[in-house]
Amino acid sequence: MEKKNLPSLLDLYKGDLELVQAENELNLLLNQNTNPKWVKEHPFAKGVKYLSIARIEFLLTSIFINWQVEIRNVQLIANSVVTTIRLHYQDPVTGQMRWQDGLGAAPIQTDKDAGAADFDKVKSDAVMKAAPASETFAVKDAAHKLGNLFGKDLNRRDEIVYDGLAGRFDPTAKLKKLLSDHIGRCQDPETNEAVMGEVLKAEEDGVNDVKFYTELLKKHFDYEVTD
Repeated sequence: MEKKNLPSLLDLYKGDLELVQAENELNLLLNQNTNPKWVKEHPFAKGVKYLSIARIEFLLTSIFINWQVEIRNVQLIANSVVTTIRLHYQDPVTGQMRWQDGLGAAPIQTDKDAGAADFDKVKSDAVMKAAPASETFAVKDAAHKLGNLFGKDLNRRDEIVYDGLAGRFDPTAKLKKLLSDHIGRCQDPETNEAVMGEVLKAEEDGVNDVKFYTELLKKHFDYEVTD
């Protein structure tokens, strides 16, 4: 069977590569691990970590500048107030408004020893507390979906590292990595010294582009860049 040559990501996105690179850098930022100093331990659920709503709102304002919460639905399910929201935020790359949906629930408190569904024993301020709390949880749920910076993976067993996104749509960065790999495998110190000398000069002259690295790989390592 004839082997098919599948398109690369660069091939798929080359129509607007500059925009894609910027969006990729935004994804890289949003998926950096959140500051450990911001992480709190849940007071009642052992081992559960979270970011405060104040920190979430600070991050939203710092990164997106323009954001707002749209309450889509509020309902009573069992003994909890459940709120569905839509978190609208401005993409800093394109300037367009985007959104993520979030769901939050907060229980309605009853008197001590009363059943959860005993609505005759509901505390007088229970709904007043539960309704805004459910909205807060919904906003945090929506923000989690934006990336690790907002606490997406705080309570997941498997940790995903997004550093591999760096330079994914930058052909120059890919060639730099390829050149670095060749230097690491090369046993000839004179060749490596010559290569590094040319790289430093190219960086000073501002000509360290795709063409430069392509020719450098061919010249010193007889490596032909095909895409």
